[in-house]
Amino acid sequence: MGVSSNCEIHGRLRRAAFTISTILVAVVGLARTSASNPAAAAQRPKSGKVVLYAAVGAELTQFDVNVQSATLVKRGSVAVPGNIQYAWPHPSKRYLYVAWSNESTGNQHGMSAFRIDPISGALRPHGQSVRLPARPIHVTTDIPGTHLLVSYNFPSGVTVHRLGQDGTIDSQVKQSASLDVGIYTHQMRVDPSNRMVILAARGSDPRGDKPEDPGSLKILSYKDGLLTNRASIAPGGGFGFGPRHVDFSGPFVFVSLERENKLLVYKKLADETLSSEPLFTKDSLTDPSNVRPGQAAGTVHVHPSGKFVYQANRATGTTNFEGKSVFIGGENAIAVYAINQHTGEPTLIQNIDTRGIRPRTFALDASGRVLVAANQDALLVRDEKGVSTVPASLAVYRVRDDGKLDFVRKYDVETDGTRSLFWMGLVTLP
Repeated sequence: MGVSSNCEIHGRLRRAAFTISTILVAVVGLARTSASNPAAAAQRPKSGKVVLYAAVGAELTQFDVNVQSATLVKRGSVAVPGNIQYAWPHPSKRYLYVAWSNESTGNQHGMSAFRIDPISGALRPHGQSVRLPARPIHVTTDIPGTHLLVSYNFPSGVTVHRLGQDGTIDSQVKQSASLDVGIYTHQMRVDPSNRMVILAARGSDPRGDKPEDPGSLKILSYKDGLLTNRASIAPGGGFGFGPRHVDFSGPFVFVSLERENKLLVYKKLADETLSSEPLFTKDSLTDPSNVRPGQAAGTVHVHPSGKFVYQANRATGTTNFEGKSVFIGGENAIAVYAINQHTGEPTLIQNIDTRGIRPRTFALDASGRVLVAANQDALLVRDEKGVSTVPASLAVYRVRDDGKLDFVRKYDVETDGTRSLFWMGLVTLP
């Protein structure tokens, strides 16, 4: 090997060493800039990773979501002291608040906070769990994420809890004793203005000698954790009116009527209340004239684009067959509506089977490209071979540009006959 070759090799080595040194300096500089300048750190590309959390009993399991392929990959689990009732992510997507209750004995109810790992989505306990006065049925945060609002169905009630700057659950905000929360509160949502709260009080159907409990929508003013009575919507005294869940799209509020299998649309008014009458009333079922026992509408979610709204139809009725409790049929489906952007009128464009029983919860990812429905129960059904079990499951759909859904696959979920797939949600990591 000649002298010129040796010189060329040494030159290459010097240039490589300089390049490595330059990269190291740049990396160190970026780390220092991010630490000293949070604004610069916030400008870094977001992960955009989507995770799904599914609750069976007291266990909350994480699944990674591949939006492109519409697939789920099961990861780890965490547990809380009682059966999970509902969960809600902090607006920052850094924390998840999980409401739980030991419904069988009814003497232990609480809320636990978890930190969401920004890279993996794994959950870690965050601060102390807090005790709650009754079984929590729904939980949400206000818009800036400074307070946590909890709904209770029996007895009907609400509580509001301060959140620390670190996302931990803090002290409770005392509310007026005269606060009107209706009968069987099922959900409480904070309007995007952060000045109005809508409480869906479902009421209850008559059973035996027990008469019907009327339902209502309670409109409450909201400021810094304090709720005050504003208005009540209860057509016909609330009889035959069973609102379960609400969601928002611009000036319109979409209300799912559980007991009537309908979707209502109200308009928000300038004084932060709602129109006393709905703008539109739509049937959620494919055949509203043939309603089986146990048929009920469920949750409602507006697509991130605001162009479509989705509503769950749930069928759970059973009959005795050869000494076994067997499904009698009905519609377990996601109803898809196109929203007129000027009037707010929803037009039913699809009812798609969820391939399971009782889709109690479902969710869309932040991009609106994937929808996952959680079929709550495992149930015996009759088929050409006799009687077989349809398991609880997570059904995954792609969302088309026209809002309609294409079923892709489902993942069966073990519920061991004593528990159910009671809640699931999707979180897009920051």
